[in-house]
Amino acid sequence: MASTYDDLTALFINCTLKRSPEVSNTQGLIDLSSAIMRKQGVRVDHLRAADHDIATGVWPDMTEHGALTDEWPTLYPRVLDADILVIAGPIWLGDNSSVTKRVIERLYGNSHLLNDAGQYAYYGRVGGCLITGNEDGVKHCSSNVLYSLQHLGYVIPPQADAGWIGAIGPGPSYLDPGSGGPENDFTNRNLTFMTWNLLHLARLLKDNGGIPAYGNQRAAWDGGARFDLPNPEYR
Repeated sequence: MASTYDDLTALFINCTLKRSPEVSNTQGLIDLSSAIMRKQGVRVDHLRAADHDIATGVWPDMTEHGALTDEWPTLYPRVLDADILVIAGPIWLGDNSSVTKRVIERLYGNSHLLNDAGQYAYYGRVGGCLITGNEDGVKHCSSNVLYSLQHLGYVIPPQADAGWIGAIGPGPSYLDPGSGGPENDFTNRNLTFMTWNLLHLARLLKDNGGIPAYGNQRAAWDGGARFDLPNPEYR
């Protein structure tokens, strides 16, 4: 392993419904992935969304659209500071939590912003997800999160998700004694692969200046550039 990662930054957004200091099973998976990154010198940041007043909506600052308060404008710089973003959350009724959906909606609200190369702001950043629950739904939830992140501009590496679910029906959660979650080899393998794939791709992007700024610049398109798009009259 020749690469180094100590100039990378990562943000894990925990979308549990529980406020601190209540135990979050999702945080258990976050801590494992974070430990791998920190061992490589990555600067890791954790954000538990439920601890913050994040208003509902799809604008950068919802106080400009009727909300009385909104912490998202003060949290968003932590997103922009991260080379790697991992959305982590629980399964409820077979789907992502309401907090997960709210965070993704607020990320979407900033997706029109541009970087210094004239691309959408999330270009050149890497995304992944972690899912916990005690019934089926990991693949459904992760596919929704990963689709959303790539649609906003994040680059998704191979095998960019991991999760743990217990037996179908009521039962122990990931961190409960006797759950078998922390010892589950399949979960630990996928989590390890996901973490390293995020690191490798973030390294490649950082070393090569991100996504090339041609054919994907909003201002150039609005200015008339069509980047070799065939003339519509010939279609």
